[in-house]
Amino acid sequence: MRKRPATPQLPSNELRATLGRRELFFGALVLALPLAACSGTVGEPAKRPFAHGVASGDPLPDAVILWTRVKGEGDSAVEVKWEVAEDAGFQRLAASGTFTTNQERDFTVKVDAKGLAPGRTYYYRFSALGASSPVGRTRTAPQGSTERLRFAVVSCASLAHGFFHGYREIAKQADLDCVIHLGDYIYEYATGDYGDVRTYEPANEIVSLSDYRTRHAQYKRDPNLQEAHRQHPFITIWDDHEIANDGYKDGAQNHTPGSEGAWADRKAAAQRAYMEWMPIREQEGGRIFRKLAYGDLVELVMLDTRYHGRTAQPGGAIAAPPAPDPKRTLLGEDQAAWMESSLKDSKARWKLLCQQVMVGNLVLNPGKEIANLDQWHGYPESRNRLLSFFRDSGVKNMVVLTGDIHSSWANEITFDPADKAAYDPVTGRGSLGVELVTPGITSPGIPDLFLSILDDARPKNLHVKWVDGSKRGFIILDVTNERVQGAWYHFQDITVEAPQTPAFAKAWSVRDGETRLVADEAAAPSRQGAPALAPA
Repeated sequence: MRKRPATPQLPSNELRATLGRRELFFGALVLALPLAACSGTVGEPAKRPFAHGVASGDPLPDAVILWTRVKGEGDSAVEVKWEVAEDAGFQRLAASGTFTTNQERDFTVKVDAKGLAPGRTYYYRFSALGASSPVGRTRTAPQGSTERLRFAVVSCASLAHGFFHGYREIAKQADLDCVIHLGDYIYEYATGDYGDVRTYEPANEIVSLSDYRTRHAQYKRDPNLQEAHRQHPFITIWDDHEIANDGYKDGAQNHTPGSEGAWADRKAAAQRAYMEWMPIREQEGGRIFRKLAYGDLVELVMLDTRYHGRTAQPGGAIAAPPAPDPKRTLLGEDQAAWMESSLKDSKARWKLLCQQVMVGNLVLNPGKEIANLDQWHGYPESRNRLLSFFRDSGVKNMVVLTGDIHSSWANEITFDPADKAAYDPVTGRGSLGVELVTPGITSPGIPDLFLSILDDARPKNLHVKWVDGSKRGFIILDVTNERVQGAWYHFQDITVEAPQTPAFAKAWSVRDGETRLVADEAAAPSRQGAPALAPA
């Protein structure tokens, strides 16, 4: 059992082997510094063919992925009809077809619906075995001149830690173009291993293909997540927990080869289940790094900082940046070169670099940088290459969107925030870019003691414009030609099942042609006249 301490403490050597770096980082940081610095469950599936709802994703100007799962009484193959219409009453059909699913793909259905018009809201549904699915709503990407876009940005949904109120709220916002999910869509732990608000299916830590399928099925039965998928297309990438905590290309902290089998088998099983159960457009070799254009306004560059090229983390959870190692990499050479080429080739005004782990760094004393070795800090060669590209490439208007750390951050990105000759936090001179970090939907935040330490160290970390470490929620990203604004929304309590209302927390913007963050008094208003949500 991989238990997590209830309060920050310095783990023993035995516990160090079982604690995740993300949790260990904050607890160890608190104790490494001088004191002065310092159950419910998702219910059983109903006896109906479409118990796991519908979903859509990866919008293009003329196509979108449609997803569902259909299951009858037996294990025979099922032919499924799908329809896309311009209206919720399906009087004006835009596309239709059939798809045959079977036990080999766990009875999931994934269709690349083509021939659609750009920048258009559509409604879709499936039918099979004498039943119809819920009606879903999706939206294609715009093409050409685009004035405004709105995205929800989310990550880190530990079912065991609470209820998905963030997904419920996002589902109600009719003016969103898409939901960007930055990973940790599911968690792999056993019931009671990490969080105790809700129990998992299966109850054990998931290792096999059947296990991962069952866990995805449980998540897809959650009514709030199901509704968010029903109302909006998703663009997703995985982080570590879709397979195992603190994973990398060839292993994970939360994988024991002797008792949990070969890593390659577990990784293949988890990634297969992900492709079956998520509305993602599949690529050769199972890779997830890709780019999606939203007219001439936004290019989404989606990265895999976890399982494509990442080498093993260089040691414990917290330390000074590791010694140079030319073999160490976060992206892999092929993905890094692809990213740089994609950013250089983009014709969009704004380039959104969507990825998993935080780029921003922390300094406690002049010249003393603290590295979270699971994040970009632990891979200084990759981080230096990224920041050098920001500085030297001539590419403008790059915004990093980050998940993973279960907290809210607004960062200006620098090589060394303590180098006053290179970076001025007042004017933004020397900032190479900005980073907006979304909190977890439910996953637990940073200990309060660490936040007090960060406040004490604020004069050395003025590149961190704002941080909230404890509250769960999401970001609404509002993009125009003039600026990108991230507005954070937080919930006071995600452990109660009754619907909760989020509170606006903070908004920060970066303006066209600049690399600094500016505080906004309020979030951008919703777009008026958005097409109607899909009917219940």
